[in-house]
Amino acid sequence: MKIKKSKSRIAFEIANYCIIALLTISCIVPILNILAYSFSSSQAIIENRVSLWPVEFTLQAYKFVLDNARFWASLFVTFKRVIIGVLFNVVMITLVAYPLSKSEVRFPARKYYVAFMLCVMLFHGGMMPTYFIVSKTGLIDTLWALILPGAVPIFNCIVLMNFFRGVPEELEESALLDGANQFHILTKIYLPISKPSIATVTLFSLINHWNSWFDGLIYSNHTQNYPLQSYLQTIVVSAAKSFEDMDVETMLNLMNVNETNMQSAQIFISIIPLMLIYPFLQKYFTSGLTLGSVKG
Repeated sequence: MKIKKSKSRIAFEIANYCIIALLTISCIVPILNILAYSFSSSQAIIENRVSLWPVEFTLQAYKFVLDNARFWASLFVTFKRVIIGVLFNVVMITLVAYPLSKSEVRFPARKYYVAFMLCVMLFHGGMMPTYFIVSKTGLIDTLWALILPGAVPIFNCIVLMNFFRGVPEELEESALLDGANQFHILTKIYLPISKPSIATVTLFSLINHWNSWFDGLIYSNHTQNYPLQSYLQTIVVSAAKSFEDMDVETMLNLMNVNETNMQSAQIFISIIPLMLIYPFLQKYFTSGLTLGSVKG
């Protein structure tokens, strides 16, 4: 049966679609502009002739960024960081969220741990104390310096904890009567039905590790230990120095490169992996955030 929509409902839907369309355009246009800059010549950018389409198409900016062994070394560091860091994050988030999802009757100290986590999330010790801890524990210039300081993201713990709290207690009680321990309950009951939230916190952790650049600069004394984002952040600064070591032919080939199209090429390269991964996790994203907000 087709329900006739009122005029106010039609007006609301039109306004809603218009707002969504404007938000979509506002997200797409900057990406197209960055892509156009990355493929445009230096002269076209200087003359401000580039908008959403490349002018005097060239690949020299990408060649300058990619034709460097340091780029591939930093990419390898980032892949190691993402694989180990995301796995470490998901394990730690799960181990923290599961006990905190229990009621205070079963876990009386729960409220103290939750209060402590909220304080940690709102108040941070600062960069210098964190650096001293990393330094004194011997983690400088190691991969663990990029992973351990953010091993337990509090916001992600809260997301997964709220999802666990929505799981019916009858499932756990039934498993306990059958002789299951807490480890079996977590791995055989909670995790299989928590795929949306697990995918959500995995995506958050992946984005955090992939986009982080500042920790690579302060925790690494040698550039060969930089992750990709730290390397891309410094490549423009060191571009002038790099020209000093180039031969005449290479310098002539790079005449179409300037700071703007190099930065644009860096930005676009850095978002390609996320653009490839996000569509596979997007279907879990919304449900992972919302299912845990209401206890079932």
